[in-house]
Amino acid sequence: MTWLQKQNNDIKKKQKLKSMRLKHIGALLTAALVFFACDDTTNTLGMGMLPDSDGMSAHTITFDVTTHSYLADAVYAKTSTGYVGRFTDPEFGAYTSSFLTELNCTDNFKFSETLPPLYEEYYSGDTLKGKGTRVDENVAGLKLILYYSSWFGDSLNACRMSAYELNDRWIQERQDGTKHYRYTDININDYKGTLLGRKAYTAYDATVPDSVRFETDSNDNYTYSPSIVFNLDTEIGQKIYDLNKAYEKGENNYFDNADNFINNVFKGVCIQNDFGDGTILYADRIDLQFQFRFHYVDSLGVALKKKVTDENGQIGEDSIYYGAETLFASTKEVIQANQFANSEKLKEKAEEKNWTYIKSPAGIFTEATLPYDEIYQELSKDTLNSAKLTFTNYNEKNNYKFSMDAPSNVLLLRKQELKSFFEENKVNDNITSFTAAHNSVATNQYTFQNIARLVSTCINEKKAARDKAKEEAGATWDEEAWNKKWNEENPDWNKVLLIPVNISTQSTGTNSTTTTAVEHDLQPSYAKLQGGDPDNGGTKLTLEVTYTRFQE
Repeated sequence: MTWLQKQNNDIKKKQKLKSMRLKHIGALLTAALVFFACDDTTNTLGMGMLPDSDGMSAHTITFDVTTHSYLADAVYAKTSTGYVGRFTDPEFGAYTSSFLTELNCTDNFKFSETLPPLYEEYYSGDTLKGKGTRVDENVAGLKLILYYSSWFGDSLNACRMSAYELNDRWIQERQDGTKHYRYTDININDYKGTLLGRKAYTAYDATVPDSVRFETDSNDNYTYSPSIVFNLDTEIGQKIYDLNKAYEKGENNYFDNADNFINNVFKGVCIQNDFGDGTILYADRIDLQFQFRFHYVDSLGVALKKKVTDENGQIGEDSIYYGAETLFASTKEVIQANQFANSEKLKEKAEEKNWTYIKSPAGIFTEATLPYDEIYQELSKDTLNSAKLTFTNYNEKNNYKFSMDAPSNVLLLRKQELKSFFEENKVNDNITSFTAAHNSVATNQYTFQNIARLVSTCINEKKAARDKAKEEAGATWDEEAWNKKWNEENPDWNKVLLIPVNISTQSTGTNSTTTTAVEHDLQPSYAKLQGGDPDNGGTKLTLEVTYTRFQE
């Protein structure tokens, strides 16, 4: 064999060996991509390129995670649902919910000159029923109507609620740039003005006949909406009407828009429960409804007469009907604020050490400390593929008639982002915020299949700060002192919160949806989770990390 032939054979052997190595690496990468398809990136700790090695292998390692209950005194609640009532839970104690809302006014608002009849009345020979002229300039009736579609608790529990007009202090609060009124520890009593009315009720109104309750329209949608009606003093309505007439003459600008209306005409209402325990109503809307008197008229606009045939054949008085219209209502365009007040028993539950809780509304989160330093020390030269974290809830058995279910959805969020996430109306980005649904059938768990991007983001955040500080310190660098200072100045960098949330989605195509909103869950729910203080009867959770190691 010539020297040239030997060289060619050696080259072929090296090319074959290189090809085999590449195939081996490719097979492992393909397997990793298939197995970890829920995350479209890999996360390298300390390495940016694949080394020229004899091969690589995938491994799994576990790290301990400690948890404890985190008492949430108040949560950011930007919602169009109003919660009102009181409910006492044997485990978590009592909580009371109240809310306030402004009423919207359309731009350049004017009262209608004619309205359809409020009640169906028989008028012999009338072919133009519903078209009429106003009898006078007097408001005949004023109602505040609270509509609700659902509730929690006892549907037949006797309750009473009060409605108040908001006071001048509210005008100052609504202009506060901090928007503190969006938090559920707002004190409703600070903004209560004149009492508008009180109303006794049960969530299920047994006086409504089935013929009304189950009536449907042409699309088979129910037309009945449960409601609570307050009959207000007509002087309130008359004042609004007279101001609007002055507006039509150019004497004020109070009805130019909603802000002018709220600041100058009607500030809004506060709704509170003042009797009853065991029911929470979920209010969808509040309407301010005006009633006026109208004449039925003929084609020339002349008031029609009631056709009454008596023994003398005389014709009756001018026809009069009552017309009603909702003119101002709570909408998403105006402010609505909820208050939730919990008893001291909630704090006692949060202090239990053997486990942790998540509880809504405005109750308890679970805080977890993730072992980023340990992960970096162990895997700094490897590629992080997956990090799986699971929260398991106990099967709770109770004999309570109205028990709370586990939250349907939860958010895993960096603790230091709690305020900005909800105030800025963010959605989960699968980097520092993740959502999971409760698997109530198979595992009774909340499972986050891959939070590797969170792990690498937080580790690299600290590493970048360390490298910069080390460069600036030079020969005076003290690793231990810097690490202590970092942890003191950034106490929450390695902590996440598990939070009950409502998730809104929108269809984006066939079998595809996108998340449009993630908000605090404000309905009653709770779950008791494994975890807690290991030194006081609790257990540690496990973070399961899968990584790729290249063998030198």
